Amino acid sequence: PQEFLHFPLGDLRDVLAMAGAATSFSPPPDLERHVFVYPQESKNSHVLVRLEQPLQNFTVCLRSYTDLTRPYSLFSYATKAQDNEILLFKPKPGEYRFYVGGRFVTFRVPQSIAESEHVCASWESATGIVGFWFNGKPWPRKGLQRGYTVGAEAAIVLLHRVPAMRAAYQSLRLPPAVMAWKSLSYEVKGDVVVKPRLREALGP
Repeated sequence: PQEFLHFPLGDLRDVLAMAGAATSFSPPPDLERHVFVYPQESKNSHVLVRLEQPLQNFTVCLRSYTDLTRPYSLFSYATKAQDNEILLFKPKPGEYRFYVGGRFVTFRVPQSIAESEHVCASWESATGIVGFWFNGKPWPRKGLQRGYTVGAEAAIVLLHRVPAMRAAYQSLRLPPAVMAWKSLSYEVKGDVVVKPRLREALGP
């Protein structure tokens, strides 16, 4: 199975329609040292985080470790107006796409072999500037959807339709407050288990 330290594709309408079949778990005291484990490939297993305020600035950071070569999305932000209104998507190894309101910019990165990838992407409405960092190094900034406002009453979907993958947020900053992995409020749906990261599980 793939291992994932810290976010898939698909139409989010069916995700948001599955609340009746949901299983909810309270987070452990400190999620900073835990990850989500997806034991097997599943169409319906995912994690939901809900928000109520519109976004004009956005930053998401994640770390992934997988041998997948097919397209998948790492992070999806869906509103009533639009599925995948914000989307961090990996169409193939060595390439990331960052979507806002249906449009995207592309960032090409070195292909990692048997190594985790740490990615941060940011966007601000006033300027339309998109920032992108790969393994701590900044890429040239690009412009996308200047003046656009992301809708409210949103659902964030983590790792939907990603087979046998483990994941955990490092940080999700939503002004004016910070939504961090350490204090994340979430719902688990389907076959997803919260476990300590391998380093903590195995000890020093």
